[in-house]
Amino acid sequence: MTNAYRAAYDLSRSDPERFWLDAAKAINWINPPKRALDDSRPPFYRWFPDARLNVCFNALDRHVIAGRADQPALIYDSPVTDTVTTFTYAELLELVGRAAGVLRDLGVRQGDRVVVYLPMIPEAVITMLACARIGAVHSVVFGGFAPAELAARIDDARPTVVVTASGGVERTRVIPYKPMVDEAIERARHKPDRVLVVQRPQVEAEMGERDVDWATAMRPGAVEPAGCVPVAATDPLYVLYTSGTTGKPKGIVRDSGGYAVALQYSMTHLYGMQPGDVWFTASDVGWVVGHSYIVYAPLIVGCTTVLFEGKPVGTPDASTFWRIVQQHRVRGMFTAPTALRAIKKEDPSGELLKAHDTSSLQTLFMAGERLDPDTWQWATDMLGVPVVDNWWQTETGWPIAINPVGLQRLPIKPGSATVPSPGYDVRVLDERGEQCPPGTEGAVCIKLPLPPGTLPTLWGDDERYVSSYLSAYDGYYLTGDGGYIDDDGYVFVLGRTDDVLNVAGHRLSTGGIEAALSSHPAVAECAVIGVRDQLKGQVPRALVVLKAGEQWSTLTDDQLDTLRSELGAVVREQVGAIATLQQVDIVPALPKTRSGKILRKTMRQLADGDEALVPSTIEDASVLNDLRPVLHP
Repeated sequence: MTNAYRAAYDLSRSDPERFWLDAAKAINWINPPKRALDDSRPPFYRWFPDARLNVCFNALDRHVIAGRADQPALIYDSPVTDTVTTFTYAELLELVGRAAGVLRDLGVRQGDRVVVYLPMIPEAVITMLACARIGAVHSVVFGGFAPAELAARIDDARPTVVVTASGGVERTRVIPYKPMVDEAIERARHKPDRVLVVQRPQVEAEMGERDVDWATAMRPGAVEPAGCVPVAATDPLYVLYTSGTTGKPKGIVRDSGGYAVALQYSMTHLYGMQPGDVWFTASDVGWVVGHSYIVYAPLIVGCTTVLFEGKPVGTPDASTFWRIVQQHRVRGMFTAPTALRAIKKEDPSGELLKAHDTSSLQTLFMAGERLDPDTWQWATDMLGVPVVDNWWQTETGWPIAINPVGLQRLPIKPGSATVPSPGYDVRVLDERGEQCPPGTEGAVCIKLPLPPGTLPTLWGDDERYVSSYLSAYDGYYLTGDGGYIDDDGYVFVLGRTDDVLNVAGHRLSTGGIEAALSSHPAVAECAVIGVRDQLKGQVPRALVVLKAGEQWSTLTDDQLDTLRSELGAVVREQVGAIATLQQVDIVPALPKTRSGKILRKTMRQLADGDEALVPSTIEDASVLNDLRPVLHP
């Protein structure tokens, strides 16, 4: 492991000031940084504290000025609506300027929040960039979340405006969004001033007094386009909520300058993309991958980014990704292992893939959950290009570990995300906080300070930031993942160490699902575990203890089936379809420690057929023994 990667990584560790000031030269600044790191108030580190910029200018204006006005910036490819639309950099800049003017005229000022609840349509990208243009802070909420989840985010972010659409379109149904937004606002304590609504032809939304029609507001001549507002590099660009093990969502704060520098660096030096390259990230703008690698990174670098409204299979079939690669001459692609597993299931021998010309594709990048060696091998064999795993989190915003193909292609080891990205000092620690020897599993941590682009804190909650991430090991950020580093310095991440489920790359709180189940009148207590699933990585399974009394103890089998259906419906309604329960088991009791903690990890191990670790603090071992045949017949 020598040459370009080792030189870059070593410099980032030995002289981070020089390394990051040099990387910052690729960004257009209003006031260029003279310092990289402000470490005067640990653990609250700040990057480029004396600098000012506008992120939207870096994503759009500078490319138009540099002569890329007619280059495609955004390709909207929507098999669910039979639409393909291309926007040049000049066209996208005009629309973003107008949308920024609309938000300004609706009362949005620098530092105000805008909640974005949109499907995968161009207006989502336009709204995010419009917020960045005027220094507003966007908070995108995945369009599949239920009103209760949206309401919690509205209460935490306190937006001036919510931007939504009349609905989301899937292959077999249309999901009305506007009624969910109306219900969320009704539930929320904070009331936004306005709701800006994109009416889609597939479903029309009813409009109320606070609602504003997007198309009417965006008409040419109806609004004065807004210019770029200078912001401090340390000002927030967005807040993105992640699932935790407690009910209250955690708002990950992303700063403006550090993020722009990190994305520019990662897109070119890690992913190996250059201006003019076509880049396709098959994700959702509601997740961090969508923020970083559908919207900001490709546009900051001057690539063409593909916005895909569809699914890996069923829209219309398992060839959709390869059709997009062929049609748009995609050079780099990024998706989740779940998507590839779904394609592999439908097209195991790759016949649909072979029917398409994928010769433009140079690298397939994978992230969102662990990439199992079988899926890696299938994709490698079928595509004939490097399939590169990379590992990171909502909190970090860009890869912690990757094969840095823009610097140097390293040998691939299936099951490993390869090596730490420059800027990240990754360590594996044991329970005493000491570094584990190579090959020994422990808690994967990052030595502070974290590099630019990572979370500086949680929205409005410095205390929770410290307690959630920095309190386990002094001087370290706790990733919450377990794994090991081998003799070659390769990072192997084996899975979450907490009770957050990873369903098809989406992080879901067990606490949120359990809260939904507990709202049913029959439920005394419950536990949700993530069980291994070949397609989705994990799926939620519920174990439910019914309330005592004749009403629940005398249920027939048919009545129990009805109850299971009701419990599944409650979860879908309160959390969303992504949390659909694979199985609901009615059990007499749940295994606990003497202090009352439910042994979720032990139950998960039993359900997966693994060796179960039973803590010495178990209250009643017979409860667990009785569950063994239920969990793993």
